[in-house]
Amino acid sequence: MDIPCSCSSRGGRSQPSGVGAPGAGPLGLLRWGRHNATVSNLEERPAEVTATGAVCSGVEIMAARDVPLGGPRAMRVRRTLPQRHRSLIGAWCFVDHYGPDDVAETGGMRVAPHPHTGLQTVSWLFTGEVEHRDSAGHHAMVRPGEVNLMTAGRGISHSEVSTPATTTLHGAQLWVALPDADRRTDPGFAHHVPTPVTGAGWEARVFLGSLVGDTSPVSTFTPLLGAELLLEPHTVLDLDVDETFELGVLVDTGVVGVGGVEAKAHDLAYVPPGRSTLALTSYDEPVRLLLLGGPPFGEAIVMWWNLVARTHEEVVEWRDRWQQQITADGLVDGWYGVPVGDELPPIPAPPLPNARLKERR
Repeated sequence: MDIPCSCSSRGGRSQPSGVGAPGAGPLGLLRWGRHNATVSNLEERPAEVTATGAVCSGVEIMAARDVPLGGPRAMRVRRTLPQRHRSLIGAWCFVDHYGPDDVAETGGMRVAPHPHTGLQTVSWLFTGEVEHRDSAGHHAMVRPGEVNLMTAGRGISHSEVSTPATTTLHGAQLWVALPDADRRTDPGFAHHVPTPVTGAGWEARVFLGSLVGDTSPVSTFTPLLGAELLLEPHTVLDLDVDETFELGVLVDTGVVGVGGVEAKAHDLAYVPPGRSTLALTSYDEPVRLLLLGGPPFGEAIVMWWNLVARTHEEVVEWRDRWQQQITADGLVDGWYGVPVGDELPPIPAPPLPNARLKERR
């Protein structure tokens, strides 16, 4: 539910004097520990949630909810998408933000094999290192400033475990819903290290889509934008964006003005389509954020646990297929396969709710 608007474009802060946009650089048109997981929704009974947010000047501020992943000492994540009133931003359907997390306290990330269908996972780290294994034969590392995109398609299983050298974990785990025409595609994997693009008071790493004159080579099934942006204090960055895109600004650190509306650390600011430019403003401290976007998805989805489907019946079937692979001796081959070289016991699916699962848009 939205709450009355109390947004401010200043909040008593000193105003930026520098301009990090025209003339400052190329601006291109944007056409979970024990079974801790950020790539897996490990809530025992995944359900719809009530969101708190504020809407001002078309920009909606969505607050995160704190989700524990595992036992009392396990990692916790801040989940801003999905929420009851908003399930997607473009094709982005899941946004978890975590850390800085002291691995000595939580045990780090130890995500045993689990399934996905109908989506792509996008892993982006600020600090730490994670080892990825999947049933399509991919074995890779997730490192800061490098994107790992895994296509689940018709079905995949994978695991992710923080490396022994990792002392702090900090990053975001994102999911992208696949359109109906492509959601049964073969599983796949892509890795890309974006080159930083810099201007006066800002730095960008474009890991999906196009922004600030840079384009990621990673292919997606719908038009998408994904970029990390760093702003020095007192910077205004005017971005050229595709006016058909809806945008999400996930604030990692600092406070940032998004089209004149303030978003604080851990907020997700939603920007509806219709803008050809987006102004991002930092104040008295540096800002780090992720900018996500894409045209409205236009399809209803049924999302439960780690599965993105179209009907309740599909979820029931796909859950059963995963459970059939879990035996007393561990994970056996089947619909989702077995992650290459992984010996961790698989994560069983939680029980389905008594009521039918609802479509989300």
